[in-house]
Amino acid sequence: PNAGSTVNSQILNEVSQCVESINGVKEGRWKATLTFYKPMLREQALSAEFPREFIGISLPEQPNKYYFVLRFNKIVLESDSSIQLIMEKLQSYKSRVALNFEGFQYQLGDFQLRVGKVVPSHSENLRGIVMEVEYLPISSLEKSKQIMEEFFDIWQDAISKRSLPGRFIHIEPDFSDYGLADHYTSQHTAVQYTHVTSQLIASVQAVQTGRN
Repeated sequence: PNAGSTVNSQILNEVSQCVESINGVKEGRWKATLTFYKPMLREQALSAEFPREFIGISLPEQPNKYYFVLRFNKIVLESDSSIQLIMEKLQSYKSRVALNFEGFQYQLGDFQLRVGKVVPSHSENLRGIVMEVEYLPISSLEKSKQIMEEFFDIWQDAISKRSLPGRFIHIEPDFSDYGLADHYTSQHTAVQYTHVTSQLIASVQAVQTGRN
């Protein structure tokens, strides 16, 4: 969002209409959840031994998996979804805040688009709008790079005709920092959601500063 503007459902509706205006076909709903965890410390002196930022992510295309990202340590892990129950029983970490990414999935030729809102799990306060773009025929990041950039240019042109507040930002982390190869996997997606959330939090803070 722009400083001083409010992200709302009407903007999300217009973004969805924009996808349909470039021939996107709605396929159904989708939802991903990103959770910030904090350690359950028995002794405060041990706090330095625990990661400063510990994030868990569930993705709709991998319902039996759960992903952890330690952004400052540049680590991404894939585990069975039952790890959440294990963590709950061990009481080593607890959820500090969870964000839901939810909306509609579209098919546009060889592209799959997911457009949705970002809201805290126990609130209806809309924090931002996200679009996930996947080019289905190619799994190589390097080979698909130009195609993805061209698609983003088309998207920016389409969305610019609607005079919406704020703007879409193309976010692509340096996956090699996390030891991830050129072949795209769900671990790449988990890292992207982490970086998107960081950008979103920075944008929301900028808006609040603008209001103050």
